[in-house]
Amino acid sequence: MKSIPIRTIAVTSGKGGVGKTNVAVNLAVALALQGKKVCILDADFGLANVDVLLGLTPKYNLSHVLIGELDISDIIIKGPQGISIIPGGSGLQFMSHLSDMQSAGLIQAFSELTLDMDVLIIDTGAGISRNVGHFCRAAQEVLVVACEEPASLTDAYAMVKVLSREHGVASCRVLSNMVQSAASGRILYEKLAQTALKFMDMRIEYAGHIPYDDQLKRALQKQKSIVDAYPRSKSAIAFKNLALRADKWPLPATAAGHLEFFVERLVKASRRNPEVIV
Repeated sequence: MKSIPIRTIAVTSGKGGVGKTNVAVNLAVALALQGKKVCILDADFGLANVDVLLGLTPKYNLSHVLIGELDISDIIIKGPQGISIIPGGSGLQFMSHLSDMQSAGLIQAFSELTLDMDVLIIDTGAGISRNVGHFCRAAQEVLVVACEEPASLTDAYAMVKVLSREHGVASCRVLSNMVQSAASGRILYEKLAQTALKFMDMRIEYAGHIPYDDQLKRALQKQKSIVDAYPRSKSAIAFKNLALRADKWPLPATAAGHLEFFVERLVKASRRNPEVIV
């Protein structure tokens, strides 16, 4: 029987405070509710907080893999709706600047991972560092999260510019987050897309919008995804609709398309731009 390729989605942003990790978590939970087997890689090295957002307390994280103490399969924890989470290293400074040898070790560890999954969501750091660019280059889909603050739009543009020019990312999708209406979400996207079209050759598509929702704060206080805590809220419904759309995004046309597809692209990205740090 022919196996189905794994979908890899890098969730990123030009600045912090735009709800990037919240988007990654709620998209994962919404996909799991559709019957997908989902894994989140918390790749916000040094400031990882997927576990904090969900009220989880992992004993181990990626730092233990990097120093050779454990395999990735040893550190995976379970989250809501059965999603799997690969914890990053919160507050570990060295995780923010991995050497080429450490990056190679991480890639090798992933190549040996046998976790059954349909979707791998990579929660990258905010802004552009070498690692963020590599993970975005390796993923099939890059989801750039932006909100209506002027600084967010400026930083989102800087993000897509660096991804295009320095990392060879040919396309991305923009998610307008915490917006007041569908119309304002579309306007935010169009401002970014029109500016980008003038100065770079990159395809930027609209992933949709997540509305501002007072219940989001309550869900965060409960350390739960809003999809679980308030499934009928307007933002939870928007996340479920985003998951439905994401499930229809094209899958890789490679022979395998499993984790080795992601790992191979990650290796190539690292070798192509070994010194890109912005």
